Amino acid sequence: MLRIFLLLLFLAVPLSSTAAELPVYGPRLEGFVYPHPTADFAFESQRQNLHMTYMDVRPAKPNGRTVVLLHGKNFCGATWEETISALSGAGYRVVAPDQVGFCKSSKPAHYQFSFHQLAVNTRAMLESLEIEKITVMGHSMGGMLAIRYALLFPEQVEQLVLVNPIGLEDWKALGVPYRTVDAWYERELKVNAEGIRQYQMNTYYAGQWRPEYDRWVEMQGGMFRGPGREAVAWNSALTADMIMTQPVVYEFGLLQMPTLLLIGELDNTALGKDAAPPELQQKLGNYRRLGEETAARISKACLLTFPDLGHSPQIQAPGRFHKALIEGLAAVR
Repeated sequence: MLRIFLLLLFLAVPLSSTAAELPVYGPRLEGFVYPHPTADFAFESQRQNLHMTYMDVRPAKPNGRTVVLLHGKNFCGATWEETISALSGAGYRVVAPDQVGFCKSSKPAHYQFSFHQLAVNTRAMLESLEIEKITVMGHSMGGMLAIRYALLFPEQVEQLVLVNPIGLEDWKALGVPYRTVDAWYERELKVNAEGIRQYQMNTYYAGQWRPEYDRWVEMQGGMFRGPGREAVAWNSALTADMIMTQPVVYEFGLLQMPTLLLIGELDNTALGKDAAPPELQQKLGNYRRLGEETAARISKACLLTFPDLGHSPQIQAPGRFHKALIEGLAAVR
């Protein structure tokens, strides 16, 4: 009787913080609610039927211009939430897709990931929406994709906006050891929310943390604890290899459109830095230097810096960032 009583007592006591309370999302981020209604672009690529999820937000008072937002590797279209509000409030139509391999879009088991392919996929989605001229804006990995898009389709891109883009240096050429896709996969399988939180605090937010950042930690962490974690990890490994082996840094001089660089100078992002020798780690991801060097290599560049912000200035200081963005869009046109 005593055992039964103690068992009933244990079951009656609520657990303070258990794994059951943490969100679990499907391989296409099923269960996570986006800030605006989403639509689906179905297309065929590499002999597969694939889907890109996107948000298409129309302003109350259109100014006739469209901004396409390209997310980073550890981000989704949803993380552009406040940027979408700021841009649509200023009259811009905003299209924010999730790329194949990410978030609410398809997670193919086999796909030759390249920035060229993702750019072509995005172009096809925009054609389905009958969108012609755009400002393309990329953050983090999305900056590398935005550069590739602008180089492939310069006639369509009125402006290029880069928010703390990665790929401003060639890590492999500088000495970062090569990881195979299989090694990346094993690493990605170990991803968890606590590790994500620590990395984001140190890199995205320059050592600061606020409770509202937890939503983005759990967005990513929920997929890695969900039933599709292997598919999520595999696609993450494939796209890590894409980033490491397809540099864009050598082509900055080919960009001819007005380009706005928005740089949080306390960023220290460098993919694969953890595998580099300690003396090299200290030299990688110096965005104060990289921002200036990149602006000098792009003929029509305008550099706006945030000395106290990290990798995600649009999330860390949205009011200040979006004021600079709206003013910068008008100034560099």
